[in-house]
Amino acid sequence: MKIAKFSGNQIMDTLKWAENGMAVPGLCRSWVLVQRHSLNGSKYGGMDASLMARMKKLEAENAGLKKMYAEERLKADILKEVLGKK
Repeated sequence: MKIAKFSGNQIMDTLKWAENGMAVPGLCRSWVLVQRHSLNGSKYGGMDASLMARMKKLEAENAGLKKMYAEERLKADILKEVLGKK
């Protein structure tokens, strides 16, 4: 079964409905969600569209930096191994 992916706007709208008093099980039924997926509120709660876009940009930048670090670490390990054998 394919997991549905929702846009940031859909998540923010759903969280606003929850903050305004709509019951979480009702929201889950309306979006065909399982209640455990409603925990996105801790991640996206209180955000507006500009903060959501900034967070996505920072997450992408962080992923790129992690990849660069892993590549450099691998190069350093290979260099240590080569220099250690001589």
